Order: sequence, then structure tokens, then C-alpha cells
Amino acid sequence: MATSPAQVNFRRRADLMRGLFDVLRPESEGLRAAEAIARLAERMPPTKYEEGEYASGARRYEKVVRFTTIPFVKAGWLAKEGGRWHVTDAGQGAFAKYRDSERFLRTALGEYRAWKKAQPTADPEEELADEEEQATAGITLEQAEEQAWGEIERYLAAMPPYEFQHLVGALLGAMGYHVGWTAPPGKDGGVDILAFNDPLGTTLPRIKVQVKRQQQKVAVDGLRAFMALLGTDDVGIFVNTGGFTRDAVDEGRSQTTRRVTLIDLERLVKLWTEHYAKLDEVARRRLPLQPVYFLAPEG
Repeated sequence: MATSPAQVNFRRRADLMRGLFDVLRPESEGLRAAEAIARLAERMPPTKYEEGEYASGARRYEKVVRFTTIPFVKAGWLAKEGGRWHVTDAGQGAFAKYRDSERFLRTALGEYRAWKKAQPTADPEEELADEEEQATAGITLEQAEEQAWGEIERYLAAMPPYEFQHLVGALLGAMGYHVGWTAPPGKDGGVDILAFNDPLGTTLPRIKVQVKRQQQKVAVDGLRAFMALLGTDDVGIFVNTGGFTRDAVDEGRSQTTRRVTLIDLERLVKLWTEHYAKLDEVARRRLPLQPVYFLAPEG
């Protein structure tokens, strides 16, 4: 099926993908999909046709961008997880290597075909049009996931700080640790939770946890201040919904004596869902989740 003149041509799609990668490349933690598309629209505004809507009511511009990312995801150049998009190391290399936007997209399509182990079509515009028809279910699932992550993020942002602290403690309990102490309201000296590997706390190491519910990323100085509280028999867990700067992540990974694990929003929610069955009813009410099942599209 060939596209009509009114539809978005191959060159336009290729330019949009270069523009999207240009938006995402500086963002080490990636961006929410909606934010990435909004930033792209500021740099490369939709055409009159793209401003319109498909029969389903979906805005053409957003759908075009989402559909055209498919080969880049399958090529391993673009990652989508937890409602966030980020450029992989392979994607960074491909962006630098294939400076012409059409070659950039054609190469991604070639990688996609290798992934599918299918014969390529002769006309790349026809190939993209076919992908649009086949990927509707996948795009709907992707948008539903993004919406769910957004709702969870807003829910946790509105949670009182000490309720969030108890949520983290409940998660540790579901993971098999024993929470021996949770800091009461007031100054806590930098440690919010003490946990142990056994009920009496006789088995080393002792686990010290700092919990922050803030939008800003924790920088390396903040991480070092926490690590200064860790003794030789301690391990640290630093939870921050806003995440951590690249320097802080590198600092945490490089530690050999002061061991510390960093947990951002995405990892926290994944751990919560993974151990949800082991949470008691009181804990579940702190962050109640309900699984929803979709028919997964093939390929």
C-alpha cells in the first residue's frame, strides 16, 4: 500500500527521527514520551496535515513519531521503559555515524528487518505504511503504560513524606528483610530506616536506608554525605523518586568498601510490583496497583 501525497513522506519521517534523537541524546535518564514529543514539536512543528487527527481521534503528529520509532527500538538504538524514552549507546553511535536523516532511518529499517528475519520490501515508504497498520495495538499499549506511570508518579509525589518512608520499609519487609527502626518525624541524621537480614539483627551487614521524595536528582555530594554514614559492616540503600545524576550513579558503582544501591522511581515501582503478592493489606493500600492484561502484538 503506497502513501498518498497528503500523507507524511519518508524524508519527513527521517527528519523527525533525527530531531527526536537530538532531543533525547543529552538526557542521560531519558524523557517521558509525551515530553520528548512536545520538545520535538517545538523544534519541528507539525505540518497542517500532521496537526489533524486520524479517524480514531489520535493526533497525526504524535502517531507518526511513535510509529516511526519502531525500527529504532528493534534496532536497539532507542529504549522505551517505564514510559520513558532514551537513546542507547548503540543509538548514540548510529546518530553520529549516519548523519543523513534518510540513511539513518533506512539503516534502522535494515536492522529491524534483520530482527524480524523477513524479506524487505522494495519501497521503504510502503514498508512504513504497512508497519503503521500492524503496530496500532503496540502503540495503544505503549500509551497506556505511559499514562499508568504518570499516574503512579503523581500519586507518590502527593504522598506525605513519612507515609512514603513507611512504603519503602514495607517493601523491604516484603523482600525478606527485617525493618528494625524507622525514623520518627524530625531530624533523622541522614538515616531513615535501619533493616537487617534476621529478626534480631545479629547477621551482618546492617542496612541503612535514606529516603527522599523529590523531583531533583541527587548529586554526587548528596550521595557522598550518605555514604559517610556507612560503617564497615553497613550497606546503604538510597531511594529518591527524582533519580540521581550521572556522577552520583558512577560514584555508587565505583564503591568497593562503602557499598550502596541507588533506587529511583522506576526501580522502586518495579520492585513494588515484583513483590506485591508478599505485601500485607496495609502495605498494599499505600500504593495499590491492579494488573491489566493486553493482547500483545507479534513482532
